[in-house]
Amino acid sequence: MASRPIWKGQLRLSLVAIPVEMFSATNRKGRISFRQVHKPSGKRIRYEKVVPGVGPVDTDDIWKGYEIEKNEYVMIDPDEIEDIKLESRKTLELVQFVDIAEIPPIYFDKPYFLSPSDELAEDAFRVVRDALRETKKAGIGQLAMRGREYLVAVRPCGSGLLLETLHYEDEIRKTDPFFSSISDKKAEKELLSVATDLIENKSAPFDAGAFKDRYSEAIHALVKEKAGKRRKTGAPKKTKSTQKGENVVDLMEALKKSVKSSEEKAKSSSRGGRRSSSRKKSA
Repeated sequence: MASRPIWKGQLRLSLVAIPVEMFSATNRKGRISFRQVHKPSGKRIRYEKVVPGVGPVDTDDIWKGYEIEKNEYVMIDPDEIEDIKLESRKTLELVQFVDIAEIPPIYFDKPYFLSPSDELAEDAFRVVRDALRETKKAGIGQLAMRGREYLVAVRPCGSGLLLETLHYEDEIRKTDPFFSSISDKKAEKELLSVATDLIENKSAPFDAGAFKDRYSEAIHALVKEKAGKRRKTGAPKKTKSTQKGENVVDLMEALKKSVKSSEEKAKSSSRGGRRSSSRKKSA
């Protein structure tokens, strides 16, 4: 079943307007997610909104508060926030074009796919896509959606376009508090040579499919095993702590072995890099 578009509208380039649909480019179903459960009853834990000394409160009595000093808030009526929210516009205009490499990676936030909404829009869509690809540019614009205004970059992606929301400048932390204690001293040439050799030996085209989330796979396997036992035995029975411990130990042991294996491979590659460096110097 095809996913539903998050946004529908027009991608505008000067006087050209192309009907497009926007879809999320990421899949959250692949992530591990847990619920907090009350062990004795097996029921999910719920949370109440309470005020210390008052107790549970009604939703209508909850306002937004901006803390200006410790425990001192400016109160804002939810209706006042609604009045400020932007209406979702049906047009995304590309107002500027930049080299893709000029956008620092730290500014990229979330990716979305853009595709033409119908066959009639495909010709114009292909022209914009191929023009961006040929010039190696990204189109910059602002998209009003869900009451907010997003800064976005649009660039080619396969046979379609990739729209990525960008952080605004004031959302990015300055590096000085984190890097100011690092001296400007250059790395030692010999160590730098070994490191660059290692990087060159391990260089290859990027392939995301070559990397697996071992922790996620181990958790999925553990859940599948426990779910299978539950179907066979019916309601969960209390097990001895040693049995539970064994499952945890097995999982930890598998993870430790995986980490150890990767470290050994890294050491092996490092030795290979040093031998390669020595051969170059002797030559």
